[in-house]
Parts: sequence; structure tokens; C-alpha cells
Amino acid sequence: MSFWGKILGGVTGFAMGGPFGAVVGAALGHAAENGRGPELDSRPEAIARITNRDQLFSISVIVLSAKLAKSDGVVKREEIDAFKRAFRIPPENQRHVGILFDKAREDADGFEPYARRMGEVFQDNKAMLEEVLAALHQIARADGPMTRGEAAFLTKVRQGFRLDEASAERAREQRPAPAIVRGPDPYAVLGVKAGATDEEVRLAWRRLMREHHPDSLAARGASSEMVRRASEKVAEINAAWDRVKRERRL
Repeated sequence: MSFWGKILGGVTGFAMGGPFGAVVGAALGHAAENGRGPELDSRPEAIARITNRDQLFSISVIVLSAKLAKSDGVVKREEIDAFKRAFRIPPENQRHVGILFDKAREDADGFEPYARRMGEVFQDNKAMLEEVLAALHQIARADGPMTRGEAAFLTKVRQGFRLDEASAERAREQRPAPAIVRGPDPYAVLGVKAGATDEEVRLAWRRLMREHHPDSLAARGASSEMVRRASEKVAEINAAWDRVKRERRL
């Protein structure tokens, strides 16, 4: 099995907690256990094989952040620290995330397929993509004024994300995206009342994720159709949780 097939999906990546929650979905289990670095493959067909949204988000933000830091020549400590602040990597996961970050920062090439894949998979959450772009702007400015290479890099990422110029301007200026309310009632999806406490909503979301997570079903031998339906359900649950968090500023 290839490296991509061996990446372990975590329990709190993007789809499990929002882009500024813990980036855990890219824990490099197999590669780390065997004492070797990841075999990054930036070919579109290789990246297309990453179908788990948690994994795709985690891997992509690490790779994009590392290659952005490399785009102006030397990766500086300020840029690494800005990456850690933006995506709040827990101490217990920093070693695994660092393996992929160090591999990705060897050169600045090969980032476009990751941006395009994120733009394709997360078209239902443009606000999240805009937040990621804003975080990349923070990393670019961490070591001083933005360079021409960093500006060109961020333009290509914005295009890959399929974001418009207004989104790019908000990301540059660190202004929040306008709230867009769509879809079913998030509280009904989570099975709680609108007056539930933050903790009650959080516990309901976690319970539903345990029940419906496609990786768990696949491990138990569920059919591909069941796994597909579970993936759709997980996306609906996470979209509801994301809306609640935004409304409550969690």
C-alpha cells in the first residue's frame, strides 16, 4: 500500500472541529513507525486518492504552509511558529505533523494540486477556504513584508480554492467572511434544541461522529454504498456543527 493509503485519519481534523481546531488528521502513523519520511506525491491523480476530508484538509494545509514558507527562499522560525499558531497543533501531534512539514518544505514546487483539490472538495464551505487563505497570509507576513514570490504563491492558492477577489481582499486584510446561512437547521441535524448548552451540542456532535464515521464502518467491513452514505452524513453533521460554532463564536 502507498504512503497515502497508510496515513491515519485522526479524530479532530478539519471535518471534526473546524480549520482552527487541532490539525490531527495527518498523523503519519505508518511512515513514522518505520523511521522514514513521507513519500510526497503531488500528482493530481495521487492527491485525488485522498478521499477522507479530515485527511485532505490536514495534509493540504501542512503542505501549503510549508511550501509557502519555502517560496521566499529560506524557511524561518517565525513562519513555522505562525503555522503552529494558525492551526493550533497539539503538542502530542507536533512530531507527526513536523515530519510532513519538513518533507514538504524541501522545495516550493508541487503545491497547486493540493490547492485545486481543496477547492474542489470544499466548495460547499468557501468560508473555511477563505479562513485557510487568511492563515496563509499570516504565515507569509510572519517574517516581514510579503515578497513577490509569496504573493504569487497566494494568488495561485486563491485560484485553486476558486475564491473571488473579494475573498482574497478579506483574507489579506484579515476580515471575516460574511455569514451565509443555508441548508437544514443545524440543531435538528445534531438532534438537540437551539437552547442547548455549548457542551451539550459538542457532546451530541461527537456522539454522531462516532456513530457515522465512514472509517469506522469500513473497518467493520461495511459495503462501499454504506460507507458512501456515511460520508455524506458526516459531511452534513460537520456542516451543522460548523454553523453552530460560528453562530456561538466557539
